[in-house]
Formats: sequence, structure tokens, C-alpha cells
Amino acid sequence: FNLEDETTTLFQIWIETDRPGAKPSWGQREFPKSDRSGRFTVMASGHPADEALAINADAKVLGATLKAGESLTWDLAEGRRAYLVPAVGEVEVNGETLNARDAAAIVDEAQVTITAKADAELVMVDSR
Repeated sequence: FNLEDETTTLFQIWIETDRPGAKPSWGQREFPKSDRSGRFTVMASGHPADEALAINADAKVLGATLKAGESLTWDLAEGRRAYLVPAVGEVEVNGETLNARDAAAIVDEAQVTITAKADAELVMVDSR
């Protein structure tokens, strides 16, 4: 429920658990855009060492903001894949253009390189 005076746009990403029987949970935390400027920040993770919101999966939910012309690269370990959505803006991902709210499923790549064609806000999931 949106308690604010302005319109809110949402999207959901479902991540399948790899921990059968794990108790569902819910959490919230602020992730200031300034902390994500030019780099990925782990927002949710199945790894306690990440100090992020907890999820019951071998996955990380990452967020980043990029100014037009900026780039960043994320390394994917062998056997990992990524799901990337530019929530805002237009980006090029490993040579492919994505517009706001498009999505890319990335498999069999060692790196994900993202270049902002316009100011962008990104959400990416790194998972098995």
C-alpha cells in the first residue's frame, strides 16, 4: 500500500528458494541512491556476510545507479546467471540495448558489462 502523496511504480522479482522448508520472512531497509552511485550494492542476499536483507536462496539482489556514459562490470562465477532490469533509463548490456523496465536473462557469461546511455537505475539478481 502506497502511503505517499505521489504515485509509486513497483515491480516484483520472484526468486525460487533452494532451502526447502525455510520459514518465509519479510523485511525492509532504505538503500540511498548515493550508496549505489556507479557501483552495485547488495540489497538482499542468501549470504549473511553480505549484511543485506535475508533471502532463502543462493542469490544476491543488487542495485546500482549510473549517470549517462558511466559503465560498470559484474563478474559472474562459473555456473551463475544474472537477471537484469533497468528500472529507469536506457543501458547497453554486453552489447545489447535495454530500455526502462526491459529485462535480460544472462547465462554463460563470465562478466556483465553495463553502460548507461541515459541516467539509469538498475536491479540485478545473481543466482545459481
